[in-house]
Amino acid sequence: MPADSPPIDTLLGTRIHTLRAAQGLTLDALARRAGVSRAMLSRIERGESSPTAQLLNRICGGLGVTLSALFAGADTPPTPLARHADQPLWRDPASGYLRRAVSPPGPGVSVDIVEIIFPPSGDVAFAPQRLPEADQQIWILAGHLEVTMGAAPIRLETGDCLRTGLDRPIRFRNPSADPVRYAVIVSHRARTP
Repeated sequence: MPADSPPIDTLLGTRIHTLRAAQGLTLDALARRAGVSRAMLSRIERGESSPTAQLLNRICGGLGVTLSALFAGADTPPTPLARHADQPLWRDPASGYLRRAVSPPGPGVSVDIVEIIFPPSGDVAFAPQRLPEADQQIWILAGHLEVTMGAAPIRLETGDCLRTGLDRPIRFRNPSADPVRYAVIVSHRARTP
């Protein structure tokens, strides 16, 4: 991101506030939907708190959007090109994973591409989201990753790709001493009336 850009926590807070207001939700209503305290939600919207990936996922569930859609920012001018230096970066304060929003911004985009650098021994779990029109593919670019969507973990190696919906709990774990680099491709299918 350019050096003169606001901090990522401020951008995320503004984006959450914008999405909440667009849906006519009060802080209390979104806090109930997301299962987060009103005080925490207020601090996040003001950019005073660095939310974890798990917390952002719960807020996204309350808003009915994907984590990728939150980072995409509909208020960003559309462009067919996303330069590496301008791609938003965010680090999860809990697991330490680094997330880069790779896709060019713009409304009506049906696919979002995210690059993740997952640190050694990293571990993060996401609650299910009720977004039947979205799914994700996890493509391992370097290293190996354990993904658990049920009882047994699935070990993904370099080059492997796993497709899954967002409607069940999912856990990502790096059991190795080296970082894992992978892409998450989120597909937003057209909603049927």
